[in-house]
Amino acid sequence: MSPPVQTGATAGPRAAEPGAAGPVGVIASRVRLDEKRILAALDRRAVPYERLDGRACRYELDAGPPRWPLVLNREIGQVRAAYAARGLEAAGGTVINSAAATELCGDKWRTSVALRRAGLPVPRTALALTPEAALDTIERIGYPAVIKPLQGSWGRLVTAVRDRHAAAAVLEHVAALPSPQSHVVYVQEMVETPGRDVRAIVIGGRLVGAVHRSAGEEAGGWRANVALGATTERCAVTAELAELAEEAARAVGADIAGVDLLEERGERLLVLEVNSGVEFSGFQEAMGDAVDVADRIAGHVAARREGVRA
Repeated sequence: MSPPVQTGATAGPRAAEPGAAGPVGVIASRVRLDEKRILAALDRRAVPYERLDGRACRYELDAGPPRWPLVLNREIGQVRAAYAARGLEAAGGTVINSAAATELCGDKWRTSVALRRAGLPVPRTALALTPEAALDTIERIGYPAVIKPLQGSWGRLVTAVRDRHAAAAVLEHVAALPSPQSHVVYVQEMVETPGRDVRAIVIGGRLVGAVHRSAGEEAGGWRANVALGATTERCAVTAELAELAEEAARAVGADIAGVDLLEERGERLLVLEVNSGVEFSGFQEAMGDAVDVADRIAGHVAARREGVRA
């Protein structure tokens, strides 16, 4: 397929050196603290870059190769992130994370399938194609269970149901949603945990570190999302945790991944999901000086850029 034309790029602090593969593109429609840290880390490593606003990017067939042979995709919107990666890859560019990894991680069912195929332990999970079929599906999983949208983050629209009446009420609302995709119901068992989960970050196939996220009151005491008030603290890394996190990132093909794990009854670890557009401010705060996530990302980007140049 032919390459795209993109508009809306903002030049970074350095220009590409002679003979280089070209500047790294960093797609981000919103420059949050995470992105500021990454750009500063690229600057410290003297990696030339240009920031691209995903809301202004466009792609055209037969328009020549991309200016950015390597692009770090930090676009916050799942759909824009996936299509940005698709457009650049169609032109012959390389994207971190790839379009395939971004799309796979953006679909909870496809992620669960990939994790299971890789032989990783996951919660009991099922898919129902209609809300009507979902009620029997939930009862096969057993109560309490968790109903989740196929796509989404920050714990939004994730609902725990503890009996048939509650499940029927939730599914009645699901059936009223306008999007046909919303009617496909993703269900998991509600794993008994110590009121927390584990967020591990993997970059370039290696575990960077892990934190415990303890559920906040805003999340009803069970959804351990930082966006919902969860608190984070550094987690001791075991050989089991490191292996599961790295295997999970490999299973979805992600260069940079946030892997969420559950401690079943405080013992066995289960892989819950993998995030391709990982946010790390809470993680960084908990880790302190033990690791610099942005610098690890910048280092991986620099290494991949050298590969593109070669």
